[in-house]
Amino acid sequence: MSKRTRSLHRLQGERRYRKMFIIAPEGDKTEPQYFGLFNGANSVIRIKCLKRTHKNSPLQVLQTMTCYLKREGLKESDEAWIVVDKDQWTDEDLAQLHGWSQSAPNLGLAVSNPKFEYWLLLHFEDGSGVTSSNCSAKLKRYLPDYDKGVNSRVIRSEMIKEAIQRAKARDNPPCSDWPRGLGTTVYRLVENILKAE
Repeated sequence: MSKRTRSLHRLQGERRYRKMFIIAPEGDKTEPQYFGLFNGANSVIRIKCLKRTHKNSPLQVLQTMTCYLKREGLKESDEAWIVVDKDQWTDEDLAQLHGWSQSAPNLGLAVSNPKFEYWLLLHFEDGSGVTSSNCSAKLKRYLPDYDKGVNSRVIRSEMIKEAIQRAKARDNPPCSDWPRGLGTTVYRLVENILKAE
């Protein structure tokens, strides 16, 4: 009886995952590290965080995403998200991103007000009394070594689910675009990732 050997290489164009999330974040360290937590070896999803070449204004983040999608395309089953902070950006800046996110059902915008660290803080507490100036200090109570990086050993799946619940409680009724006060819509992206797993 002859033995048949199986080829171990992938066929050209064949994907090992069922769904891809392309994320264009404003930050170049914290956000990619956080979303990288969802890229497990046996995961049926794939998270790709785009790197910017220069500055990080909302419109430059949008430009990074649109250039990538023009070059690579987006399958109907995949999703593309822009993740930015409210910080000092104007409503006009964010309105352009929101308009882009409304142009197709698999596009999204996740905004944290005041910044992405607020989403991280919700993994540990309800986030009351947070301001732009004290957000990182509050987060350092839970992550003493925090310096724009996320330790994957600290964030556990039950903490992510609690952060989603806390963010939803603050986003009530749900905003149609981005939080005008303290809050974050990052939970919408994370919920979509968890549903796809």
